[in-house]
Amino acid sequence: MALLPGLAGPVVLVAGILAAVANAHAACPIELAVYGEAQSGAEIDFTPTGTSATVTNRFRLVLDNNVVLNGIVMWTQGVARPNGALMYKCPEGDVTGEELAACTLWNGVIYTSDDEGNIGLLPAEGVKAPKMLILPDLGPLLRQSRAYGGSSFSKVPSDVFAMKGCQE
Repeated sequence: MALLPGLAGPVVLVAGILAAVANAHAACPIELAVYGEAQSGAEIDFTPTGTSATVTNRFRLVLDNNVVLNGIVMWTQGVARPNGALMYKCPEGDVTGEELAACTLWNGVIYTSDDEGNIGLLPAEGVKAPKMLILPDLGPLLRQSRAYGGSSFSKVPSDVFAMKGCQE
């Protein structure tokens, strides 16, 4: 029993460090969040939008073979919903709607889930990152896309991504 009081200092120190790490992870804003999908190893990394007036979130989906899809989110008018789009090898500069449609591999509402299974909508920047992301029909649409197979990506992610961490 004489050893226990001597251990109190290190135990309190370790507990404090673990609490600080957990709080830092818990307070991660969506624009710095990183999500992973276990089945394919795919990752979603959010980045700040900068000064865009219409884009509320920017992210990229990193697939196998270093294939990167660029993503944006814009909230719809009327019934407000976070409409996401994932694009692959889009032309730069002014593009037509037809050109944009041709390089868009996925488009849909991005949902979130917490630890209790409550479903919500992807928040805009400045809000705490949710625990899970749900991109409905992502896997099937990517498998049917022009980017699937060959020397491009071959592992198709499911529709659910779990928070892995926070970028510094």
